[in-house]
Amino acid sequence: MIIMANVQGVDKIQDSLGYLVLTEEGAVISSGGDLQNAEALADRLTKLVYTASRIPVSPDRRETFHKISVIWEQFMYVITVSNHRIYVCKRPYNPQDPAVA
Repeated sequence: MIIMANVQGVDKIQDSLGYLVLTEEGAVISSGGDLQNAEALADRLTKLVYTASRIPVSPDRRETFHKISVIWEQFMYVITVSNHRIYVCKRPYNPQDPAVA
């Protein structure tokens, strides 16, 4: 029941192409859309999260990243860690054109 509470709503993210919910060890708890059963990707993203968590973002070494975005030409992965879970959402990437004065 606790796992369902942590997964609930991830599949309802607006304009999501797919999602993964992983344990701290990288095991897939839930997946959907383009990321359904994407265990190889889950493994790579878990390694990315572990690497990023070792990089200090402030002088206080206990503080680490809040969100990671991995951007490709057509889509991006947005990754966050909360409640001992790794949440991954695949979304379309629509870069903003720079303002021209």
